[in-house]
Amino acid sequence: MTRIANLSLVQLQYLIALDEYRHFIKAAESCFVTQPTLSMQIKKLEEELGVKLFDRGKQPIIPTDVGILVIEQAKKVLNETRKIENILLEYKGTVSGDLNVGIIPTVAPYLMPQLISQISKRYPDIRLNVKELMTEDIISLLQKDHIDVGIVATPLDVDGMVEKPIFYEKFCLYLNPKHPAYELDEIDSKLLLDDKLWLLSEGNCFRDQAVNLCSLRHSSSLKNTFNYESGSIETLIRIVNLEGGATVIPEWASLDLSDEDKKHIRSVKGDSVREVSLIFTRNFAKAKLSEAFFATLQSCIPIQLKRNSNKKVMALA
Repeated sequence: MTRIANLSLVQLQYLIALDEYRHFIKAAESCFVTQPTLSMQIKKLEEELGVKLFDRGKQPIIPTDVGILVIEQAKKVLNETRKIENILLEYKGTVSGDLNVGIIPTVAPYLMPQLISQISKRYPDIRLNVKELMTEDIISLLQKDHIDVGIVATPLDVDGMVEKPIFYEKFCLYLNPKHPAYELDEIDSKLLLDDKLWLLSEGNCFRDQAVNLCSLRHSSSLKNTFNYESGSIETLIRIVNLEGGATVIPEWASLDLSDEDKKHIRSVKGDSVREVSLIFTRNFAKAKLSEAFFATLQSCIPIQLKRNSNKKVMALA
């Protein structure tokens, strides 16, 4: 008990940082301390526990067997400590604090302007820190407790992750007037292969869903498909205007187009939709903060998108 009683939360933070970066200087920078300070605290921690937590003979350094167990427990201790802080805030009826959010690029341009405005009006004491990231990066950062929540396309079915659907949106087609299917009001997505089909870059979940929508995985027509390395729907629209062909865009993006560009939007046959959800880990501590955030998210959703909840959700892979 004497050894454990001497441990500090700061030492545990340094321990977790060193495990993540496997490098003393990088870990120290992430904790906003000098490398000697972090090294001294890790050494002091090892002395207090009477064990070696890291094998410094390896490059990069790695935790020892007992180090792995101590690090996992340290993560639980810090998370429980955060819960105490949030219990106190909730007891005082306060909705405040930092909320670190990861959001995918095909949702951010349409949701974030309204969300930031609504949060600042409703909850001026909430400080949002937002990063546009790919889904896999959001999941990784959530699992490492580097962000609090993510806004991504679902379902993901990741162990330990909670998914709360925010909205559902249809897939829309944006066509150049010279496209063979341009005169149709509703288009079978397979007809898109009759001309150039511009898609987002690999790793973007909306690209994966567009590929599924157009049945490209098993199609011999992939030679007609162009891949542009961008996360920007707007860029793809401009390319279609200049170079011809078509692209698949989310419904919310179509609502924000100019009246002229809306003339090039066509519906896709079928009732598949994209599900966008708020995700967080099961041990997420900021309950009241996340509830306020989720309610605000839902208030930002256009009426048109709220009519899609009974449709079939498109798979991500």
